[in-house]
Amino acid sequence: MSKVKDPSLAPQGLLKIEWARSHMPVLTKIRTRFEREQPFKGLTIGMCMHLEMKTAVLGQTLQAGGASVTITGSNPLSTQDDVAAALASTGPSVYAWRGVTETEHQENLSRVLGHRPDILIDDGGELSVTVHASRTDLKSKIIGACEETTTGVHRYKAMENEGILAYPVVAVNDAFTKYLFDSQHGTGQSALEGIMRATNMLIAGKTVVVCGFGWVGRGIALRAKGLGADVVVTEVNPVRALEGAMEGYRVMNMNTAASVGDIFVTATGCKDIIRPEHFEKMKDGAILANSGHYDVEIDVRSLRKMATSKVVRQNVEEFTLANGKHVYLLADGRLVNLAAADGHPAEVMDMTFADQALAAEYLVKNRGRLERKVYKIPLEVDREIASLWLEAHQLNIDSLTIEQERYLSSWR
Repeated sequence: MSKVKDPSLAPQGLLKIEWARSHMPVLTKIRTRFEREQPFKGLTIGMCMHLEMKTAVLGQTLQAGGASVTITGSNPLSTQDDVAAALASTGPSVYAWRGVTETEHQENLSRVLGHRPDILIDDGGELSVTVHASRTDLKSKIIGACEETTTGVHRYKAMENEGILAYPVVAVNDAFTKYLFDSQHGTGQSALEGIMRATNMLIAGKTVVVCGFGWVGRGIALRAKGLGADVVVTEVNPVRALEGAMEGYRVMNMNTAASVGDIFVTATGCKDIIRPEHFEKMKDGAILANSGHYDVEIDVRSLRKMATSKVVRQNVEEFTLANGKHVYLLADGRLVNLAAADGHPAEVMDMTFADQALAAEYLVKNRGRLERKVYKIPLEVDREIASLWLEAHQLNIDSLTIEQERYLSSWR
């Protein structure tokens, strides 16, 4: 039932999965309860996600809860072939390998939907877009979907606004235990790790331009600053630009930043952030990396038209411009933290994937009672995950006394 690059890679993939699981105590606690309660018994869960070791732990957790799980990758360069083989060997149907073409990606989405899933766990809205575009026969069967990314939430909200969303969606991306930690600390660390792995270059003393100062951007800026970089922030939102300035970063527009940056990292969720007019202004040797979900933030298509290129290192492509300068594109302009590294640390993904697991359970428990719109994760779920994480790491917090509760609840 699976289609992976090399099934013989499963043993080393299993070691990776076990390593991740040993650092994901919250999801382990949820799995124990799922094994007992079987909330997904008789249901099929279709997943489109970055298929690496932490994702595999989530897939196995859902399977332990009684689900039939089928999964494909959400990015051509983020699938780890040994993990895909390992996950397939443990029961789920896996259709993923590193380096898929766009045609193969669409075929794999169709393979997942061919299992007629009841719940979708999406990364960028890929499965749901396919359902709404070409697999409309599944609309009435699907209980709901869970979405992990800002990009995906934007797509779902656009469908809701147009009145065409066919089922309820839980915006996992908007959970406190997701964006405050996964987006900020997870991406902050893993994006810099991807850049350093790909280039083996020193960050200290470089000028790092972070395009976008949302939670992902501020995490990247913080880690770059911690490594000794001079950080520049570009923004279109005046409030976020003000936040960047107040946190000690230089704020400028992209036209100005293009000529001063040594390393550029896009993190906006929008397209064409770095364009031809910016490439032409860049220093010789400038490095371009993307940490947004899709490979549209750096205008790679235009870059290929205006320059000649050659691969000089794994995940590093050198472009020679007409003015004789060179710029270096990392990981084809795709997510640098997953294409050139291992993605977010397991301790962070423990919370994000706990959000996914409990969001899926929430959809099942409320089947037939939710409207066809985008919902936030209930606050009690957010707090449960935070409490489980603190407990697992032996961190204790205070509780309000009865008198304090009375004080806070009284207008007097």
